[in-house]
Amino acid sequence: MNIEKILAELSRSVGEIDFDDPVHTVYNPLGYALQAHLAFWKRFGKPKKEAVFLGMNPGPWGMAQTGVPFGEVAAVRGWMGLEVEVGKPPNEHPKRPVMGLDCTRSEVSGGRLWGWANARFGAPEDFFSRFFVVNYCPLIFLEESGRNRTPDKLNVAKRQELFAPCDEALKRYVDYLETKLVIGVGRFAAERALSVFEGSDVRVERVSHPSPANPAANRGWAALVERELEAMGVKI
Repeated sequence: MNIEKILAELSRSVGEIDFDDPVHTVYNPLGYALQAHLAFWKRFGKPKKEAVFLGMNPGPWGMAQTGVPFGEVAAVRGWMGLEVEVGKPPNEHPKRPVMGLDCTRSEVSGGRLWGWANARFGAPEDFFSRFFVVNYCPLIFLEESGRNRTPDKLNVAKRQELFAPCDEALKRYVDYLETKLVIGVGRFAAERALSVFEGSDVRVERVSHPSPANPAANRGWAALVERELEAMGVKI
């Protein structure tokens, strides 16, 4: 299955789910930012990959704006060289407007992840020749206040409904990228990958999340992630 079909099926499946309170607005970048997301895949997502980093879901100032996982605008435009056009979600939240590459807000987690990749590897081609980055869930969930609600905070029934197509898409990403190592960025992503690949020959590891909500990341995520990668046998 090609990547266009994988993304289309995932987008269709999650788009059929009705989310209830406290979820007020749902953004699906695989719809309004599909061309940007495909540009990321087509430039950097060529098989075969040593490992795939797995995030949880898009952030409101990252992939929601650029269509790229952990998509800090400066990294997407400046380092990756992707001049991507992003449309508008059909039900834009007034407190979380989608501005595309004109967004001036910073995605701290993305700045740290891509900043580390830039500092360590230099050219993006050198990083992506070995690694790729995907999100487990493609949707952003916003409360009426504009607050971001992560997938692990959805009610149990909606989580189960959402996780089924996300699990299937993750299997397809890994098959497509011909990798045998999935590195969860944070606990949630690692736990989902462990559930999906239990009993298979795909190995699952975990690194700390670069979020500012993680005190360890605030003390120096780049050094931390390199220690964690070295401990799992990934040579940087």
